[in-house]
Amino acid sequence: MEQTKKRSPKAKVNPSSKITEAYREYVLLNGSQPPSVFQFMKNLKMKEDVFYEYYGSFENLEKEIWSGYITETTSILHNDDNYAAYSSREKLLAFYYTLIEVLKKDRSYVSYSFKNVKRPELTPSFLKEFKTDFIDFVQGILNEGLDTEEIIKRPLISDRYKDGLWLQLMFVLNFWLKDESKGFINTDAAIEKSVHLSFELMGRGPLDTMVDFAKFLYNNR
Repeated sequence: MEQTKKRSPKAKVNPSSKITEAYREYVLLNGSQPPSVFQFMKNLKMKEDVFYEYYGSFENLEKEIWSGYITETTSILHNDDNYAAYSSREKLLAFYYTLIEVLKKDRSYVSYSFKNVKRPELTPSFLKEFKTDFIDFVQGILNEGLDTEEIIKRPLISDRYKDGLWLQLMFVLNFWLKDESKGFINTDAAIEKSVHLSFELMGRGPLDTMVDFAKFLYNNR
């Protein structure tokens, strides 16, 4: 007698993932947030209170989406066996290149997020957690650079390096969103040039050499 094959149970979709994907689709099709959580969840055939198990509001959901981009990017980097041996400059380059690859899959949503942002340096609300995660991550790169003297510690200024790199990231994102080159090769070039410039500014330069020489002359007068 032929045995009946059992169907393997379908993997359950995480409600959080379902809500997030539906939200992305809604805003891209309509150009704005849903009018209410109730209506949004009703269209998903889910109860309203399920939404609040994961998100306090649509604004909170948007923050989670952007925080997820950082989480995915850093996870990819830390799973690369070669990453730990990179210099600080190489680690920042790898971060930017990887982040852009992550964002490519969601370019339309990223464009939607930035459509009304006139001054990204003021940090839009949806980027609050994204910025916190980025600053935490990049501070680690800066600390390594300071330890190896790839980056020079300067009174008052070195504490602001992380803020400069945040502005650099905003430049990279805005450049990429406007980039129409094939394969975004212009964005790759912009990343490389801006990172090299930042490390030239943070590293030992002619001014530092002059200061060291002045100190030497003073101590040996």
